Amino acid sequence: MEFCTLFLLISCLSWSLFVLCDSQLQTSQSQVLLQLKKHLEYPKQLELWYDRKTEFCSLPPSANLNITCEFNSVTELNIMGDKPATKVSDFSGFPIPNKTLSQSFSMDSFVTTLSRLSSLKTLSLISLGIWGPLPDKIHRLSSLEYLDLSSNFLFGSIPPKMFTLLKLQTFVLDDNVFNDTVPSWLNSLPNLTTLRMKNNRLKGPFPSSIKGIRTLVDLALSSNEISGNLPDLSSLTNLKLLDLSGNKLGSHLPTLPKGLLMVFLDNNSFMGEIPTQYGQLNQLQHIDVSFNMLTGKPPPELFSLPSLTHLNLASNTLKGSLSDNLNCGRNLEFVDISNNRLMGSLPSCLNSETRDNRVIKFSGNCFSIAGHHQHPESYCRKFKVHVYKSSNGGKGIGVLVGLIVGIAVLIVLVAIGFLIVCRRYCPRVRSEQHLLQKSVPENSTAGLSSEILTNPNCSSGHVFESSKSEVQILPSCRSFSLEELKEATNNFDSSAFLGEGSYGKIFKGLLKNGTQVAIRCLPTSKKYSIRNLKLRLDMLAKIRHPHLVCILGHCIEVEQDDNCSINRVFFVLEYIPNGNFRSHLSDNSPGEVLSWPERLAVLICVCKAVHFLHTGVIPGFFHNRLKTNNILINEHRLAKLGDYGLSIISEETGNYGTKGQEPKSWQMTRLDDDVYSFGLILLESMLGPSVPAKTEATLRDELASLSKQEGRVRLMDPVVLATCSEESITVVISLTNNCICPELWSRPTFDDILWNLQHAAHLQPNIAHA
Repeated sequence: MEFCTLFLLISCLSWSLFVLCDSQLQTSQSQVLLQLKKHLEYPKQLELWYDRKTEFCSLPPSANLNITCEFNSVTELNIMGDKPATKVSDFSGFPIPNKTLSQSFSMDSFVTTLSRLSSLKTLSLISLGIWGPLPDKIHRLSSLEYLDLSSNFLFGSIPPKMFTLLKLQTFVLDDNVFNDTVPSWLNSLPNLTTLRMKNNRLKGPFPSSIKGIRTLVDLALSSNEISGNLPDLSSLTNLKLLDLSGNKLGSHLPTLPKGLLMVFLDNNSFMGEIPTQYGQLNQLQHIDVSFNMLTGKPPPELFSLPSLTHLNLASNTLKGSLSDNLNCGRNLEFVDISNNRLMGSLPSCLNSETRDNRVIKFSGNCFSIAGHHQHPESYCRKFKVHVYKSSNGGKGIGVLVGLIVGIAVLIVLVAIGFLIVCRRYCPRVRSEQHLLQKSVPENSTAGLSSEILTNPNCSSGHVFESSKSEVQILPSCRSFSLEELKEATNNFDSSAFLGEGSYGKIFKGLLKNGTQVAIRCLPTSKKYSIRNLKLRLDMLAKIRHPHLVCILGHCIEVEQDDNCSINRVFFVLEYIPNGNFRSHLSDNSPGEVLSWPERLAVLICVCKAVHFLHTGVIPGFFHNRLKTNNILINEHRLAKLGDYGLSIISEETGNYGTKGQEPKSWQMTRLDDDVYSFGLILLESMLGPSVPAKTEATLRDELASLSKQEGRVRLMDPVVLATCSEESITVVISLTNNCICPELWSRPTFDDILWNLQHAAHLQPNIAHA
């Protein structure tokens, strides 16, 4: 009995000594902690670290600080600061006051000091304002099992020597500014289970070596610039979470491991159909493949997965009909199939009226259901791709090709014959002189007077009425003499000069009757004869629409030579006094800033105008160089589009960069397509007037970021954020994605654009619909 008592006493004494020794740090370790406090510029989270006598290992743990010690050494260090990296777009590699540590902070010195805690197994340094490249010497912490440096301002590449951290299990670098490629050596970490590098600027291809990390459980690389194709990921048998949303990944969706629970592949550029293999992922709980370019019919098995709770297939080009007998899993709580090309009836298991506990979103399709913002069925049918196969195979194709070539040759021969006849019997100079013989006296100025060109009746026969507010009495146009224009502008004095763009200079003028006008001088192409040019001017002059700047008249200036060649063309336009749309999109602009409902009203007006140019006149006017500074706002805040159709009479030389002109930008190569140009206008309406100065890649990245609330807060114009509704802005973001989609065939028509904008307006309270 005494022996047992003695044994217990010795055991208790030994345990007490062990705990006492274990809680006492080596002096060198205490010094390291105090030096780290100095490096971090004395954050308030470390205010209890007084001096070397501080019992660091006995400090009570908190949400912001925790230290664990073993055998007189620090094995766990967790510090949560108050400098989150919420606006990394402001960071350019230099310290930012109140966001990062100061200029004197050295990341290299900090890691050198940190590496002296050689027994560290867990290191978490979050939101401390740490900035700079992560140095290679981080690999000296060879015992690390858990590393989290998220929400700081670390940039550059991820050090390659980290492949020696063989014990590392959790590797988190979220919310930093790393801007190199995703490392290809990550498969050298044999125990890695969690890899998270969200919200950085990582670029380049997705490394195929990742599929060799068989221990991986969580993989999150969302909101980066990773591009290329995804490899087959089925070898990652332990993977539970896959988050690659908000990147530039393309091609087809990859094969996924069967044990996955959560999949986020939204906001990429995936094409093709959703693999049927996804309907076999029986453990899947959440999948989001929205905002891609997926086609085909979604696999019906996907809806009936037994564990699935959340299914998001929105904003793709999925088409076809869903089976009336579609089964939905018993745990399915949320389904979003909106903004696709789905038709037919809505399956009963997706009918929210019969399923109170299930959220269903299906607007923007062509379902045969009343209300719920559905397109007509024709909208979805025209996106179908029909493939016809001939029973004669190659023989039929050969016959068809031969027929086409034969017709083309015949057309060319007829055209050549027509030109020969015209040259022989219709001399051009004689014809041109005949037009001018009654109009240009020998001693007159070079401008054509109103007697030269017959005064055309410029009233258009088209009736366009969107609402009673748009019914206007628009004046007819007439021909002006050069003398009249000189008098109206005081001989084109510099005080009348308003600006210059790709279509020439524009002046403000005052006619004799007191009408204020804008006079644009266009350098014309030498290839147009007077007869040809007059026909083109007459076509433009007949266009009348409430949301188009009215053409009041024109004047042709000719040179006094044998050919009567054209020198300049002047357009006389109605004067719009309230500036252009771009001047109303920012606090830094001269005009009054428009709210989101007001911007929507402008966009609807412009969309109606372009729709009219495309479909309301014959022939239609395309390639209208749509830009926010070509959209004018009158005193009643009614939007009018200017500079439309001028490409048919002006030779664009691409000579930008001279004084007063707009700088040449990447957009100039894409402005031939009005839908793409209108997409840029939509983006500028949301982000502000800085859009034209950005690269196409940057704009696509920012547009992808707008799908999330944090991206909207970071990028969107504050006035838009304060005045828009969630539903309205979401519709416009989706519409913008479709407008600037690289594939021409997948872009919407202006009829579709107008429908979506009006839908967004109805979702936005207190808007006067245009």
